[in-house]
Order: sequence, then C-alpha cells, then structure tokens
Amino acid sequence: MINKYIKYLILIAITFVLNIHICSAMSYRAKITGSSVNLRQGPGTNYSEVKILVKNAEYNMVSDTLYPDEGGCEEGWYKIYYEGSASGYVCAKYVEKKEIVYNTVPTSACEQELSIAGFPATYWPGLCALKAKYPSWQFQSIITGLDWSTAVNKESECGTSYIESSDPSNVDSSCRNPYSSSWYPASSSAVAYYMDPRNWFNEKYIFQFEHLGFNEALAGIYRDAAIDIIDHAAFYKYHVELGHDFGGALVTAGRLSNVSPVFIAGRVLQELGAKTSEYNLYSGIYPGFENYYNFYNYGVSDTCATGKSPTECGLSYAVNHGWYGLENALKGGADSIYSGYILQGQYSGYLQKYNVAPSNGNVYSHQYMTNIAAPSSEAKSTYNSYNKLGILGNAYIFYIPVYNNMDNSNYTASSGAVTTPDNNDPSKLSISTIVVSSGFKYSSNYITGINPNSSVASIKSALESIAGANTVTIKNASGNVVADGNIGTGFTVTVQNAETNETLNVIVRGDTSGDGNVNALDLLQVQKNILGTYALNGAYSLAADTSGDGKINALDLLQVQKNILGTYVIVQ
Repeated sequence: MINKYIKYLILIAITFVLNIHICSAMSYRAKITGSSVNLRQGPGTNYSEVKILVKNAEYNMVSDTLYPDEGGCEEGWYKIYYEGSASGYVCAKYVEKKEIVYNTVPTSACEQELSIAGFPATYWPGLCALKAKYPSWQFQSIITGLDWSTAVNKESECGTSYIESSDPSNVDSSCRNPYSSSWYPASSSAVAYYMDPRNWFNEKYIFQFEHLGFNEALAGIYRDAAIDIIDHAAFYKYHVELGHDFGGALVTAGRLSNVSPVFIAGRVLQELGAKTSEYNLYSGIYPGFENYYNFYNYGVSDTCATGKSPTECGLSYAVNHGWYGLENALKGGADSIYSGYILQGQYSGYLQKYNVAPSNGNVYSHQYMTNIAAPSSEAKSTYNSYNKLGILGNAYIFYIPVYNNMDNSNYTASSGAVTTPDNNDPSKLSISTIVVSSGFKYSSNYITGINPNSSVASIKSALESIAGANTVTIKNASGNVVADGNIGTGFTVTVQNAETNETLNVIVRGDTSGDGNVNALDLLQVQKNILGTYALNGAYSLAADTSGDGKINALDLLQVQKNILGTYVIVQ
C-alpha cells in the first residue's frame, strides 16, 4: 500500500516537471557591462570590428553557447544579434547573461483566446494586460507568413523608411538622403523598433492597429473625437473662422467613403501639421487654384517638385481629381484612402506604413508614408481624443500582424531587445529619439516644438510616455523643480534613459519673457532688442527669432504682433 502511494507521488512529481518543461521556454539576453566594447565578426580580437557596444545596452543572444577564445579574451565569446538577423561576437568578460523565461502554453482564459487566435506567446502579456483593463477590446491576428528578419530588412532598404532623428544608431549612413536636413534614412534597428507590434501594446499606441473603416456604432462620437484631434491646428481654426463646419464635413466624408473620421482628422494633421507652413494647400485662395484644397499632400512628390513648387504640385492634383470646395476635398482624399489602401488590405495605420498584409500583392511597397513614427503618432492622437471623451471602453477591434521567427524579446532602436515604451524602466532609446518620438524637436542643448500655453505636466507626460516613468525633471528659469503651470522659454528639461541623462533648454518661439505665453511683453522685448535698448541672450534670443533666419529683426516683430492678434501662428 505504501509502495503504491510512493509510486503515485513520484508519478505526480514527474508530471509536474514535464509540465514545467512544456509550459515554458527560455531565451537569453546579453547585457553589456563595459564601456565602448567591440563587437567582432568572430570569437577573437583578430577578427574585424563590427560596431561599438555601449554600457548597459541589451541584445538578444543567438544561444547561451560560449565560443572558445581564438585570441584576446580567455573567458570566451558570446554570439549576439545586434541588428535584425545580423550577428557578431562579444567577449564574455563584458557580458552579463540574463535568462528570459516565458510561457508557451496558455495559463489563463485570455492567453487561451489569444493562442487560438494565432498570437504567439510573446504577444500574450501585453495584450492580456490591455484586455484586463478594457474587456470589450478585441484582438485579431494577421498571420503574414513573412519572416521577421526579412521583413525588417525589406522595410529598411534605402528610400523606404525615414526618421526625424540624427542619432547615429537610428540612421543608415550608407543611404543617400534626398529629404530635408531634419529627416534621415532609418537604420534597420530603428525600423525594427517601430515595426515590432509588441512595442506598442499599451493603450496609447495600440490604436495604430484599429480598423479604419467607418463604424456606425461610433457615429455619435466621431465629430467631437475628430475635432479634439485638430482643434489646435491652424487649418482647422482657419476654416472655423470662415464659418465652415469642418467637423461635420469630416463625418460626412468618412461615412460616404467608409473611412473613420477620427483617422481622417489624424491623417490631415499628420500631413499638414498644426502650423501655417501648408497654408496654400488648405486656404483655397492660391492664385489660379481658388477654392481647391489638398488636405492630404497628395501629388507633392519629388518627381513633380523638380518642375513645379510643392504648392502647385498639390493643388494641380486637387484640380485633376475634382477637389473643389471643402467637402469634396475631404471626401476625395478619404475615397483615395479607402480604394487605394483599406480596400487593398491596408486597413490600419500600421499596414499603411508597413504593407505586410497577405491579401495584398504589393508587400513591402505601396506604402502611404515613409515616416516610421507616423503610425504611433496617429495612434496617440486617436487615444488622446478617445480618452478625453471617455470612450476608451468601447468595443474596438485591433488587427495585429504576426511574423515567422520573431525573437522572444522586443526590439529597440539601438539594441534589438527592449520592453514597451510605457513600462517603469528607463527607455534604452537615445535622448534625441525620446524627444522626437514624444512629438517635439531636438537639437544640441535645446528642445523645441512646444506650443505656447503648454503645461509642465503635459510636456512631462508626453516625454515619459516614451522614456518611462519618473525619467523627466522640469525646472524653471530659477532652477527650481516645477510640476504645474505653463512651461516657457528658459526652462530646462532633463531626460533620463537607461544609460545617461541630458538637460535641454526650452525654447517656445515668440515667448521671450519665459512665461509660456506670447503677449505684449514679448512684443515689447523684441522691439527693444532691435532698438538696442534691451538684450535678449541664449534661449531667449533664439525664441525671438520666430522666422528662423538667424536674426532678430522687423519680420520677427511682425510675426509676434500678428500671433498676438490671431492672424498668424508662429511655427514652433
């Protein structure tokens, strides 16, 4: 009887051990513990250098195998992935090996549901966390059938993807840059970060996977949600001042074209920007093109621009497609989005940038934009609008791509392994990438792109949505830490990532007094600076140069005056 009982216990123990093996798997990560460590083509210092690895960066390991030393590192060598599927060897002396254990068999109803839907185990934690908070949300997989590394390499080909960051780890230096000085060919590691769906499984960015068709269940909220996205933009204010029902026109265009008005609003904002730089495309008064509008930047291509101005390219396109009047122009662009993209299987913001839909014969091509941050940027606008209106709990459906041979960890713009942007750990992204991905502009020692009347809390929140919790400190011109009120010229923003921190001076163009507003005091200070009776220095001097020509003169004075009167918006 006792022997039978013991055998029974042994059987249970064996079953338990086997279940542990079946229910979990392991991968390995290499954390670099030294500074400026060489990555080499083989396991020895006699092999050529591939790149320099920075301290605390983490990389996926090909395996936990320790390769014998062929010279220069008696501890042996580990082989790691450093960019997509590219691999190299690093001396084990400078590596802290980390074991990453993850479940491969569902242990909850949510994981079971996701597994049946075709999502791999590495998708489960992020999606189940969202499902717990928003039970009405639904996730459907797009089984692309594409190899992950191949997809990243294709999307990284020269001319396919660009990024608004000059950080060397984000830039493909071998690709000629035909764009402006603020856009750079994106490196494969930068593309991998933005392309990896698992980096965006949080409520702010999941909306890049939302289906973009018109949803009658949301018809009652579309107008307010769309307006909330664009109500700060110059093109919206311009048409409201003319008495146009821009929000109503968006809803009408969306319903007739079967496109979400919220997405249309986000796309127009993405293309025109919030400032007045594209005034000629949205004003309807350009000579020879009166009452024609192009809210989508269609037709403004490099080929056309060699013989015409960008404005004439865009408005000629509008004429050729009958975009006469506000309603026709908004509907015309929405029709193009529906027929050219949604109907072709590119029915989300993500798929319109990364065309990996298996139903589409133009994989890796026929993409709406080259900006790799556009899907996440548009998604954040949608989230902010839905959140403000209190409708995040609605039954949204998200269509999320799944690739073959994905690593067990997520990608980052410099290492190939990082957690999501909204976790509590400091991001491994560079400071410049954090700033740009948060919606601002970065240059050496300065952060710009901040609108007047922006609160300290909103700027801190935007930056920490990328950098991680408690990574941003904002001080006023006196050097005191502040948490409320408006942020103004002369303030400083210190951003921390996993490796370092950087303090940037704030410039709000037009705000020379540092109160965060553009008002009569700023006008007086600019005028007195021109007359030589008052000196503006440092960030305040740069804030006074609203025209960006490197001088403080009558043009800047006029722009500040017109901004105060409401007839001009200073470009930040």
